[in-house]
Amino acid sequence: MTRDDLDRIALDERAAQEAVAHHVRVCVAASCLSSSSDKVKAALDAAVKASPEPHRCKITGVGCLGLCKEGPLVTVDDDKVLYRNVSPDDAAEIVASIDGPPVARLEGDLAQPFFARQQKIALEHSGRIDPERIEEYIAAGGYSALVDTLTMVMPAGVVQQVVRSGLRGRGGGGYPTGLKWSTVAKARAQKKYVICNGDEGDPGAFMDRSVLESDPHRVIEGMTLAAYAVGATEGYMYVRAEYPLAVKRLKTAIKQAEKAGLLGNEICGTTFNFRIDIRLGAGAFVCGEETALIASIEGNRGTPRPRPPYPAEVGLWGAPTLINNVETYAAIPAIIRNGGLWYAGIGTAKSKGTKVFALAGRINNTGLIEVPMGLSLREIIYDIGGGIPDGRTFKAVQTGGPSGGCLPSQFLDMPVDYESLGKAGSIMGSGGMIVMDDTSCMVDVARYFMDFCMTESCGKCIPCRVGTVQMHEVLRKMTTGEATMDDLALLEELCEVVQHTSLCGLGQTAPNPVLSTLKYFRDEYTAHIVEKRCPAGVCAMPVASEVRR
Repeated sequence: MTRDDLDRIALDERAAQEAVAHHVRVCVAASCLSSSSDKVKAALDAAVKASPEPHRCKITGVGCLGLCKEGPLVTVDDDKVLYRNVSPDDAAEIVASIDGPPVARLEGDLAQPFFARQQKIALEHSGRIDPERIEEYIAAGGYSALVDTLTMVMPAGVVQQVVRSGLRGRGGGGYPTGLKWSTVAKARAQKKYVICNGDEGDPGAFMDRSVLESDPHRVIEGMTLAAYAVGATEGYMYVRAEYPLAVKRLKTAIKQAEKAGLLGNEICGTTFNFRIDIRLGAGAFVCGEETALIASIEGNRGTPRPRPPYPAEVGLWGAPTLINNVETYAAIPAIIRNGGLWYAGIGTAKSKGTKVFALAGRINNTGLIEVPMGLSLREIIYDIGGGIPDGRTFKAVQTGGPSGGCLPSQFLDMPVDYESLGKAGSIMGSGGMIVMDDTSCMVDVARYFMDFCMTESCGKCIPCRVGTVQMHEVLRKMTTGEATMDDLALLEELCEVVQHTSLCGLGQTAPNPVLSTLKYFRDEYTAHIVEKRCPAGVCAMPVASEVRR
């Protein structure tokens, strides 16, 4: 594949698209598919075929459009019109209205803050291209960064641009991506590997899944650029088996890239060789940790090992290994196309670029968003997210999943970046945001996340294996009115022990939901213990007569 070949494919695809008067795009990502968007697409196809001029309209299945709560979603003519909550019965009316006024009862507002306040980089093509056609990705500028880089830029130049960008790993830890790439690139080894961590296990998180379903070629391009930069020849995509649609589209994309000469041997006529295999995870949350993920790929039980040495030095089968998550790789093609300084100009001083978030819980606009780092929680929850349903009061937002913390209303004006979240007692994590209103019991929330961590512990180290069980038992006693103030003291002591003595990030961060709720909602804990009362009315507390006994 040469640059001329790439340009020819892009021109042919654009010409084919321009030959059609109207383009109707239907979201066929997992969320809308769960609301039968595949049937909507089939009905639209049938309506076009039955129309007087079927050649004037094309129906395309695309990736996630973001506003998941109002799916199935349909757009007409490059976001000229948005339709929401579409059913197959609406297809004929939509097609009939193509050349006239939109169907008012279905029309959504594309100018609303949910869409207008976003800045899409990782999600640049999501909802705009068919994820199963490489031609549409190329027509949108895809693979241009790869072809130009392989033919005109030395590997060190790629690493330099990533360093300049200030990109930090979007998988949760926020480690500088350029520093990690530099370490692997400098390693003197005949064999190196590149791994994409798609083991997204946080409750309420669906960022990586959506990117893989909506734009798999973008992640492949980012991985291939990474492999060229660090000197790797083999790559692995580690994806949860619970993501069958993402896996299907990844397999299709890999085959297409190989056929086009963008993966495999002598890519773009150079001496660079790179191939990608897919490995399916069995759903173990701990395999999101780098060393546990490596063990799983090697065919072993997915348990972490002590670090150092780090995977960048001793990773897959003992070789230097670069591991980044899906969103990190998805940002790379744009960084290489536009330059590292362009990306560094977005976001805050220490948290550069954009971040993809999954909004879930008690929020009006549940769905997927991408915003510049530094936007406040208030802007995300109230402007983009549309606020709290049913006029209820915001209580807390959980960021970072089971490893994060619950932040109350006093932090609504805090900028969302790595440093600010850390100071407040939470973490960025992979990007899940679960919003809670005044009907949520924070003691019960802490119990829920501890139950998750206890269940997902691999059991390799005692602090995590035993400590999370004991913490969960104390929290259970609190939610049933059995706990005393001595139990509260024990809970705080257990938090400190588990946090500082566990082997990997799962155990080290498991106490975060407890610590943050204790810090900001301590009155709810004392109400459960002293008054045997759940202020939110969630927990099944004993009746007054039982308390007196």
